[in-house]
Amino acid sequence: MCTEHTTEAISLVCKDCRKAVCPTCCVVYHRKCESVFTIDSMKATMKYHLTRRRNMMAKKIDRKQAIVQKSKEKIKRIKEHKSSVECHLQNAAERAIENIKQKGKQLMNEITGITETESKQFQADVKREEIEMQMYNQHCEFIDQVLVSDSEMDLYDAYQAWESGGVRDTDSSDTRRIDDIRFTPDIVNVQHILDDLQLGKIEVSYQDEGRCLPSPVVVDITHGTMESDVSLPMLHDVTVMVIDSIQAVVVTDHKNKCVKSFHTTHNHQYHSAFPLQYNSWGLAQLHENKVMISMPHPCQILTLEVNHDLRLLSTITTSKGYYSIAVLSPSSLAAGGDGCVDLLDMAGHVLRSLTAHNNETLFDSPFYMCVNKGCILVSDWGKESVTCMTSEGDLVWRYAPATRPGDILLAYLDANRVIQLKESGKFVGDVLTTQDGICCPMGLYEDRHESLFVSS
Repeated sequence: MCTEHTTEAISLVCKDCRKAVCPTCCVVYHRKCESVFTIDSMKATMKYHLTRRRNMMAKKIDRKQAIVQKSKEKIKRIKEHKSSVECHLQNAAERAIENIKQKGKQLMNEITGITETESKQFQADVKREEIEMQMYNQHCEFIDQVLVSDSEMDLYDAYQAWESGGVRDTDSSDTRRIDDIRFTPDIVNVQHILDDLQLGKIEVSYQDEGRCLPSPVVVDITHGTMESDVSLPMLHDVTVMVIDSIQAVVVTDHKNKCVKSFHTTHNHQYHSAFPLQYNSWGLAQLHENKVMISMPHPCQILTLEVNHDLRLLSTITTSKGYYSIAVLSPSSLAAGGDGCVDLLDMAGHVLRSLTAHNNETLFDSPFYMCVNKGCILVSDWGKESVTCMTSEGDLVWRYAPATRPGDILLAYLDANRVIQLKESGKFVGDVLTTQDGICCPMGLYEDRHESLFVSS
């Protein structure tokens, strides 16, 4: 019941204020709010997302169990190597005079200090992972209870807890961990220099120091085929929208010349397709329920409305054909064509064309682009590069795999993987590979719930 209007039940949700309210509260305090829904109308969506989140956490528990087991094996191996190194060092020290034995003792103390410190750190890692597993188990049990009780307020509280990101992974990948210990004897100098005697050196190898994203967990796969398809789909670009609390995935199908949308309601998946006369390429979200589609060969940019179906709103005819598109502002676009990236107004007129920097041609086939923190990121298939530019067209950095590769994800089609770059363009590591079921990735979209959508 409402704490202020005690005779009325809480039955509404103001999404603008992120608050559950009663009808009187809605009339008094939320008259100017635009997004007010009944909790009952959101039940199916909340159940779907909570179930999806529960399945994701169950898979994370399996992943963390593997991490714990691996860490325990590391602890055992470190202790075994410690005994081996101590024996090797003792044999070398026994062959020398008392001064040599003293230096050997110093090295043994160093080994003991390293192994004990690292063992404690691994044990701390194990403890942390086990605590997180317990937390995930408790959260899963809580969600199970909520789903069984079917209480509207319990569902809403659980859904809000998930929306606010209350359960997240801790990231310990920045911490270096010992991987191996070796002792290399240095007997050659023993007979020559006693005052500055070196029996050998202790070498410690560490795991990779690059800070990669947490290991991905495949939550769901949506097959992009429809009855109207005439050939196997080639899903080129992807974006995700939330319309009336329902998540809709929108993709361009290059082979079947259409735009497709997929959404799930009441645990059933629905889809729709908007046929086109020509091949569709780039995709960009314009507003909450509007997308823009680039079609290079007829030199057009379409605007579609996304609801339960797809509806054409407008068509812009441009002076050249564009493969990729991104929305810079309510009044400007960025679009990639043959050998250039153009800044356009909303009528399709070219405001500025970007082709070269310091007499070097920047673009050949700029098939994908997006806007990240005010900068334009352009993925060029022909140049095999990613270029970062300001919204005014100034070059920030450029990355190409041939120069040896964060916070930027890149679909690497020819290598069958998704890789991660820093904001500076520096290579970090692989995020998804063929081992994760990735084959010929093309479009990427990351939503605010830490979910990555990959079209392939």
